[in-house]
Amino acid sequence: MNKDLDLTLREDKYSNKSTFLLLIFTFLSLSLSLIFNIKNIGNTDFYTYLAILLVVVLSTSLVSKITKADNILVMIVNMLFSIGVSMIYRLNPSYGKRQLQFYLVGIALFFITFFILKAFKFWSKISIFYVIVSVGLFVATLVFGTYLGGAKNWIVIKNFSFQPSEFIKVPLAFFVASFYARYNEIVSKPFGRYYMEFVILMFIGFLFLQKDLGTALIFFGLMILSQFVYEKDRFFIVFNIISMILGSILAYFMFGHVRIRVATWLDPWSDINKKGYQITQALFATASGGLFGTGIGLGHPDYIPVAESDFIFSAITEEMGVFMGIAVILLFMILVYRAFKISLTQQDKFFSTLAFCIGVLFALQTFIILGGVLKVIPLTGVTLPFISQGGSSMLSGFILLGCLQYCATNIKYGDETND
Repeated sequence: MNKDLDLTLREDKYSNKSTFLLLIFTFLSLSLSLIFNIKNIGNTDFYTYLAILLVVVLSTSLVSKITKADNILVMIVNMLFSIGVSMIYRLNPSYGKRQLQFYLVGIALFFITFFILKAFKFWSKISIFYVIVSVGLFVATLVFGTYLGGAKNWIVIKNFSFQPSEFIKVPLAFFVASFYARYNEIVSKPFGRYYMEFVILMFIGFLFLQKDLGTALIFFGLMILSQFVYEKDRFFIVFNIISMILGSILAYFMFGHVRIRVATWLDPWSDINKKGYQITQALFATASGGLFGTGIGLGHPDYIPVAESDFIFSAITEEMGVFMGIAVILLFMILVYRAFKISLTQQDKFFSTLAFCIGVLFALQTFIILGGVLKVIPLTGVTLPFISQGGSSMLSGFILLGCLQYCATNIKYGDETND
């Protein structure tokens, strides 16, 4: 009993210190961006600034008390958000204000998601529901969607727009978790072994129709990695690798913007003023920042088209330095590591698989966009989670984070009992 009390006191002391350090980090990040835009700051900006500081502290403090699990997941995301919003605000104050508002909604969705998961216990039994929701969003995108950046993946309603494929990641993760939680039951049915394969390939087919190949790559990566971990039959992995190669070749010849991106990836310097302008400016920005950066407002990340979204990592490394870029990568590595650790610790098969899927989604999305920005792989139009400007990405990310927090809270330790 004394040991438990001692451990609780130590955890509270650690939590208080880490929350205080996070408050300082957020205060400095937001203050830098506000000071740079001091002439344009109004009362709304100032009150929003104070609200964000308050929400960062409260959300981090309340997580461990409400969920009965550690608050490191929210701390990591709050740090990523602070880095991202300070750069977004510096590049475009109007986008910065919107990002702050999306963050507030995202935190609310985080807690709502947690309590919804806690209130019901049937999540592993409704795989068909996840498919129906996903197909409904795909069909809505094809019917009402608008082409932006070469892909038909946005629905625009007057001044409001959202990207359904970002939200489809949530039912997709639940669907994969449901499949493997009830694996023996499903595979005993006719063609049950091919159930997940068929559904996800159907989703990827929808994404091909939308020309949203970045998200298609994330969905495919989740399928093949989950099969590598949970599937005994290695035929699926070989089949999917061959399908990926053939699909990539097909996409290259079908879509002109894919050919342009591949050509730009191979040699951006041959057409530096047109097709290669964006990636070369991003590489110049990354190199010119050095180890410690030029300082907020002293660089030229505004030379990079769409710097606040797809190329925000280059903007960060230019004005905050390569060390900050490394810090961003390490924060994502810790986030993914925590997701995998939760998956390994969790005894419930559904929540264990769900935590794994969420970790894979964060890892793949981060790798794809960073790889594209740094010219490791061809660029695809996905966002850097919790950092890039964009409401759909921010909100879906917080929903997935709420799911991951519940997976950590709902950990079961077999037949172990407390003393």
